[in-house]
Amino acid sequence: GVSIIHGELSPERAQAMSSRGRPAAPGKRYSAAALSLVFHPKSPKVPTFRADVRMFSLGREDTWYGGGADLTPNYLDEEDAKDFHSFWKGVCDRHDASFYADFKKQCDEYFYLPARKEHRGIGGIFFDDIAGSRDTLALVRDVAESWMRSYRPIVIKHAQEGFKDEEREWQLIRRSRYAEFNMLWDRGVRFGLLSGGDIDRIMVSAPPLVRWKYDATPPANTPEAEMQDVLKSPREWVEAGE
Repeated sequence: GVSIIHGELSPERAQAMSSRGRPAAPGKRYSAAALSLVFHPKSPKVPTFRADVRMFSLGREDTWYGGGADLTPNYLDEEDAKDFHSFWKGVCDRHDASFYADFKKQCDEYFYLPARKEHRGIGGIFFDDIAGSRDTLALVRDVAESWMRSYRPIVIKHAQEGFKDEEREWQLIRRSRYAEFNMLWDRGVRFGLLSGGDIDRIMVSAPPLVRWKYDATPPANTPEAEMQDVLKSPREWVEAGE
């Protein structure tokens, strides 16, 4: 979806910006724009994909950009993970060889559920608060134009695979973690709510169906447990120098 909003900073939003090193005063005029997408496939064999690019401006003097793309599988396919991260390293390297390692780290740190001590997915790239410039705009445009090329091969690979009821059940449990992150930790959701935005637009990125289950710990030595282990301890999917 596309979101374009403007207004005056609330005290809560101004405090949140200042805490991230972007001093801002309540009442300051701002404008913001974002292009975002989230795919929640029906099949548990096809990962969820989220991506966005965004711009935030305070008057004429300060403009910042952010964006990224990340993958949230229910079942681990190491080849998919390596291909996805290699793809995004290639995109980053076109602009600065240091970007991928930095943006992957930010992605792992951002999409994290501290109460559960696990990450939402296998990551990707995430960047925020990059000062506006011609080079920054080129990066943001390249990221947005690359989204489908990173995800489409994974969908094609798994779309026709069959699945069992218990695999669908695991998918719904994992999606409850996705919804949990959105509601408790996502800065974009909080900004939209504090800005008085349309709640239906804000929450539309949430999974359409979820399952909440007490102590949903998978049995050891199962594909579900393998996925859980990776979410507890993120991996480096691209070898140094690749």
